[in-house]
Amino acid sequence: MIIPNHNYEKTLRACLESVYAQTLRPLDVVVVDDASTDGSRDIARTFPCVLVARPENGGVSAARNLGVAASSGQVLFFLDSDIALAPDAIENAVDLLMDDPETGCVHGVLDPEPLFDDGPVEVYHCLHAHFWRRRSAGVVGTAFFALAAIERSVFEATGPFDENLRDSEDVEYSDRLAATHRIRLSERVTGRHDDVDRLLPMLAEQYRRSQLLVPVAAVERRRGGGLRANRTGGVLAAGLVPLTLPLALLTPWFLTVPLACAAAFALADVGLSRFVARRKGWSFLLRFTALHFAVHLALVLGAVAGGVRWLVDPRFGPSARGRRARSDDPAPAAAP
Repeated sequence: MIIPNHNYEKTLRACLESVYAQTLRPLDVVVVDDASTDGSRDIARTFPCVLVARPENGGVSAARNLGVAASSGQVLFFLDSDIALAPDAIENAVDLLMDDPETGCVHGVLDPEPLFDDGPVEVYHCLHAHFWRRRSAGVVGTAFFALAAIERSVFEATGPFDENLRDSEDVEYSDRLAATHRIRLSERVTGRHDDVDRLLPMLAEQYRRSQLLVPVAAVERRRGGGLRANRTGGVLAAGLVPLTLPLALLTPWFLTVPLACAAAFALADVGLSRFVARRKGWSFLLRFTALHFAVHLALVLGAVAGGVRWLVDPRFGPSARGRRARSDDPAPAAAP
């Protein structure tokens, strides 16, 4: 069990309590504290786990790689410190791996209810995260390592996480993993997540994460098959709303264009809307849709900004880009 942590004292105790309450107890539990400034390390010390304390923050990829080196189990179970596992999550993940030798990784579906309910923004995030994962359950092209099990031999064959990536590291890793092994997303592996609970931090997080969409996609060897949290039509419709809104300055009749795009966005994922309405009612669906629209705008802006940054900054994006660039350089001339 490998748990990266950075300033999650709010949830770390619940996370570790869920680990030690499993029907199949892990051989060892490694908490990699990534230079936390809160009381996380003191909480970890109250449990019989291995605590690896980093002096400087290196990001989740570096923390996971360090955790692998400090662990000894045949199956590596990666768990983010803001998730509390269902009691049978580890046992189910191991069973799924053992039942199918071609499956190299099993990852889970987050619960629709938050670990700690801190308001409508967090409820929105948890409902959406649960829905699109549950809809995609089965053999998939992407693994998310916030809640995932992988055999050590498979991890070693695939290689470590790209430490140049602090976001989208799952997607880049999955591109390598899926070339040789099957990835399975299962509703039998679940956990409750404590997500961001304020609007501006949520939008900032979405903007930051989406900046790596273009760089990671550019170095992928595979094309297609990856998980999608949002409908492509919805993303395009949301992005067109601010682009077409200035048309209303020419004549009010042109206001129908951004309104039509907004309507197309609202109807882009009817299944999601029905799911939210069933769980929280139609009044909450209106708030959910507004939040969903704001998230989509942040996603589009982040992807555009990240694409531009990737074009002008050779250090931005996956390490594979640098390796390919170096391999494409002409060989130096022999000395005379």
